[in-house]
This record gives sequence, structure tokens and C-alpha cells, in this order.
Amino acid sequence: MDFENLPKVATKSPFKVTVEADQKYFWCSCGLSANQPFCDGQHKGSGMKSTHYTPTETKDVWLCGCKQSKNPPFCDGSHSQL
Repeated sequence: MDFENLPKVATKSPFKVTVEADQKYFWCSCGLSANQPFCDGQHKGSGMKSTHYTPTETKDVWLCGCKQSKNPPFCDGSHSQL
């Protein structure tokens, strides 16, 4: 697998996801996962790792799809600069 130039931009828009309180989520930080925005292990061997997120309440969140956010796993609008 080509790990050069990671992270890859999965999409230039965020993913709206309903998360459940106290549920563990693993956000894909490399952009290679086929299960966006969540990790499926495609980063293994790249030196990258997923970002762990456990919400304290059930709610809708916007998770970063471009993998450029300065506040992962959340979208911070970085995709607008791509």
C-alpha cells in the first residue's frame, strides 16, 4: 500500500454522524479507510494511528473528512482551504 503523502483526503466535506454517549469510536486519521469516517485498520504499517473518541452525550457531530482538521476528529472547516 502507498503510504506516501498521508493523510489522504477522503472527502472535501465533513461527515454528519449521530454518536451515542459512552460508545467508543475510532476516527480514521489517514484517509485510507473504506469505512469513513471510521478506522478499518488500513493505516497499519504507515506509522499513523486512529483517533479515539468517546462522547459524553448522544448527539449529532460533524467529523472531519479531509483529514486536515486542527481539532480531530471534528471538522474545523479546513476542507475549505483545499
